[in-house]
Amino acid sequence: MRDGNDASEPAAAEQCATLAGDLRWFAIQTRSRHEKRVTAGLREKAVEVYLPLSSADHQWSDRRKVVELPLFPGYVFVKIAHEAPARVPVLQTDGVLGFLGVRGVGVPIPDEEIATIQTVLREKIPVEPHPFVQVGEKVRICGGSLDGLEGLLTGMEGKKNLVVSIDLIERSVAIRISGFRVVPVSAGPQRTCQTENGRRVLAVQ
Repeated sequence: MRDGNDASEPAAAEQCATLAGDLRWFAIQTRSRHEKRVTAGLREKAVEVYLPLSSADHQWSDRRKVVELPLFPGYVFVKIAHEAPARVPVLQTDGVLGFLGVRGVGVPIPDEEIATIQTVLREKIPVEPHPFVQVGEKVRICGGSLDGLEGLLTGMEGKKNLVVSIDLIERSVAIRISGFRVVPVSAGPQRTCQTENGRRVLAVQ
């Protein structure tokens, strides 16, 4: 004899699958110097979490050591469903202050913004903090390990940088792009980055 709830099981399973397939990135704010602790706690709960880290040399009186520090201090990123139940285990994690967004609900971050940061760090490209910017010529790198990477082209003291940002937290980092070839994003889709024929491709000096 089948249980009366069996009929609802396929629908529930389908709903869970739908939620699992609709995951978005969100920024959460942490207590000061709790980024790594929060990341570990979320991983224990099987929550997909991303903490961008950058390497820095620290000099003590008796030794020197390379340490990994949060690229965006006070922030960790999680990839979860937008529904309220998915936020509960995150908010219950020690060190989490809340989601960034309207009334603490959280605002999804475009996948490409997270992917850009992941690419830069994966390729071990040196980065440095940069004032948050929203104005400038948006360009795309052509070729090499950063092929397709987009950001704002800026110049400071004669040096060209590509600035990439996470708009929600208003944080930016700069990448030195001397020697890279770039094309204005306005030139068209990413595939046009592979050719100079009829496109304005710039060689950054």
